[in-house]
This record gives sequence, structure tokens and C-alpha cells, in this order.
Amino acid sequence: MQFETLQKDMVAAMKARDKARKDAISSLVSDVKKAAIDSGTRDNISEDLVDQVILKSLKTAKEQLDTCPAERTDLKEEYQFRYDVITEYAPKLMSEDEIRKYLADNFAEVIASKNKGEIMKAVMPALKGKADGKAINMIVAEMCK
Repeated sequence: MQFETLQKDMVAAMKARDKARKDAISSLVSDVKKAAIDSGTRDNISEDLVDQVILKSLKTAKEQLDTCPAERTDLKEEYQFRYDVITEYAPKLMSEDEIRKYLADNFAEVIASKNKGEIMKAVMPALKGKADGKAINMIVAEMCK
């Protein structure tokens, strides 16, 4: 996801007077800018950084949705809308089958050691932002048995 796309969509939501959508996208833009400044860049924000921030925001929105009391339907609707908007921008993550194939093709020698810690240390940098960490952990645990 390109940072400019987020900014253009935020402006479009402002022009359409869609406050809820604008707020959701605006918080993403703000989070991306903060992460860029923290990493030492203000210009030319990389797509990888934008994707990382979006995935983190998606996880936070999912947690808000899951922990919201059932009787607070107004909050639940707000959190669900925010989650849906962030999902539109989130990069597509690899499926479990794709993860298994990727691991078998690229990390066969490490997996042969059956040392879960070593495997995770080798695999996570390659799959960061491309696949869900919990799914990777589960698949590696299966492969170590």
C-alpha cells in the first residue's frame, strides 16, 4: 500500500463528508507518519512500513472489537466499521497452504533440524508482513513433531 493512496482516500472521504471513514483513514495516516518519523524518514515512506502499520492497526481494531461488551452495540458498530475500513487497505496475507509451500521450498535445511527456535528465527524475517505470525508458529510447531 502506498502512503499517497491513503492520503488521497482521506481527502476523498473529507470531500464526501464521510466523517467515520475519514477518521479511520486519518488515524492510519497519522500512525504511518509517526512510524516513519520513528524510523528516521519523513519523505519517501516505504510500502513495507505502511503495510506493517496497517497490519498493526488491523490487529488493534480486531482486539477492540473482540473485547467490546455485547450490550454496547453503538461501540461495536463503530469498531466494526473501523475494522472494515482498515481491512480494505491491509495487504493480503498468505494462506496456511502457501506458508507450508514457502517453508518447504526455502527453508528445508533449517526445518530438518527440528529446532523450533532456530526455524522461527530464520523464517520470521522473510515472512514478516506477508503472513500471520500465529499461523507461522502453528505450522512450524507441526513440522517439528
